[in-house]
Amino acid sequence: MSAARIFVSQSRPAILKSTPAPARNIRNLHDITITKTGKPIYRQGGGRASLGGHSVTVFGATGFLGRYIVNRLARTGCSVIIPYREEMTKRHLKVTGDLGRVTFLEMDLRNTQSLEESVRHSDIVINLIGREYETKNFTYWDVHVEGTQRIVEAVAKYDVDRYIQVSSYNANPDSPSGYYKTKGIGEIEARSIFPETTIVRPSKMFGFEDHLLHRHALNRWMVTSNNLQEKVHPVHVTDVGKALEAIAYDDSTAGQTFELYGPKAYTMAEVREMVKQETQRNLTNYNIPKAAQKLYRSTLEWVWWPVTCADEVEREFIDQHIDPTAKTFKDLGIDKVDDIQDKMLEYIRHYRSTLTFDLPPMTEKEKHAEKKYLHVQDDVYH
Repeated sequence: MSAARIFVSQSRPAILKSTPAPARNIRNLHDITITKTGKPIYRQGGGRASLGGHSVTVFGATGFLGRYIVNRLARTGCSVIIPYREEMTKRHLKVTGDLGRVTFLEMDLRNTQSLEESVRHSDIVINLIGREYETKNFTYWDVHVEGTQRIVEAVAKYDVDRYIQVSSYNANPDSPSGYYKTKGIGEIEARSIFPETTIVRPSKMFGFEDHLLHRHALNRWMVTSNNLQEKVHPVHVTDVGKALEAIAYDDSTAGQTFELYGPKAYTMAEVREMVKQETQRNLTNYNIPKAAQKLYRSTLEWVWWPVTCADEVEREFIDQHIDPTAKTFKDLGIDKVDDIQDKMLEYIRHYRSTLTFDLPPMTEKEKHAEKKYLHVQDDVYH
């Protein structure tokens, strides 16, 4: 027994000597970035437990696009500040980053002090706030113009390095749509207060929580005025989040305008037909005059939100316009952008009835009809 003890004690130093020293986290000089205000920032492409130097405020992070950009920023070690209005709408964002990397601040869009508290310690500010319908508390002008003015004034007051204004496709101060009009005016106001504002205009987005695919899949019948002829370039929300991250880290994008849209243009009728084929539900739409539908929707829009909105009728008649002078995904080094047709089934497959799997095998006539559909939509069969 004593010999065994002596053998173990003698062998212990050899084991300690053979153990390699732990690797040190060496920060190289080229990892340090100096911002326009002279602040040194350590950029590290690590995981969610890494420590990056950026502090990013994301307004409107509780919406559809917000969770995707917050997740991309927090998982690389950035400190993310999320101003919020309602307690229950921001809980899912806490887990997007490591412990202590996501901070919540209660704010009011009409309270200038709360907006200043949200941006005073940040290097990057991203404004995602937008509303596709009006309420008795907030109109389009209140949100898209006056709200933008207060946020940008706070950014200018504390000399924040980067400000990114996420607008909308078709943003135009002269648009007949109140939504597009105020979005366009908001862009002008942001640039007038903070000339280095980066403007981003994403197209209609699709994803797990979108208002495009789910709207068509849920409503077996729809009331329209343009017979679903509105033409858009749907874009994947994950691609928009990837682009926003690239814009935030690239200081050369300051003062530029980006339009983020999908690779193909579709009418809403084509999108609805694809949803119909994927979900195998009986989807129809009814066309009524524009004046009658605006009267119908304006009556209901003050009952409950977001049941319907009269401004949506105006937007039905406005096809997506692509600004030829704006930069796109390719200018950010993003060459591959997902098409809605390739990703649609992933998001709406649960709308398909289980009875579909109990159907008998297709007849030759049905196979021919499906082949014809694929020839039109996928360009697979020639």
